[in-house]
Amino acid sequence: MKRTTAWIIGLLAAATLGCATRPASDADAGWITLVDGTSNLNAWTRVGEANWRLQDGVLQADLGGKEPGYLVTRQAYGDFQIRAEFWVDSQTNSGIFIRCENPQSISSKTGYEVNIWDTRPDPTYGTGAIVDVAKVVPMPRAGGQWNTYEITARGPQLTVVLNGVQTANARDARHARGHVALQYGSGIVKFRKVQIRPL
Repeated sequence: MKRTTAWIIGLLAAATLGCATRPASDADAGWITLVDGTSNLNAWTRVGEANWRLQDGVLQADLGGKEPGYLVTRQAYGDFQIRAEFWVDSQTNSGIFIRCENPQSISSKTGYEVNIWDTRPDPTYGTGAIVDVAKVVPMPRAGGQWNTYEITARGPQLTVVLNGVQTANARDARHARGHVALQYGSGIVKFRKVQIRPL
């Protein structure tokens, strides 16, 4: 009986050790984590007056100046995929800008704005759209819940998926490379995780 018990304990220990030494998942292979709610913001530069801060396990802003505020990556990217988990209230004006050519001057004229704005006066370029590039009809709503954006930029092909549903698919060659920027315009915005994978 003792031998059987020892054998079972040894078998369980071996199984546990085997699980512990296996890679956690291929899902994160090649992805670079820019925000996880707990690490510092060394990968980013602040532009504008928004009060970006790490609080309660998320990156958050809820107060800005007269103009929108941004967190801008120090590094520029060409072709890539982004995965971002975010929460906004129903009045929030936010977004993820990609391929921003001038990291000190963020706009939809010098990069692409993947919008997060449920109450935008022209909803065709609201949440889920790429402003002035790809409309979204009907516009989905992101307010009051956690959401996931998956953004792919490969050459001139730009694709946006919100919560598993494609909302924008367009070709535009104006901006080939640039920085990524998280926007705070109004309301409350929280980012729980932001990852990028160069292609």
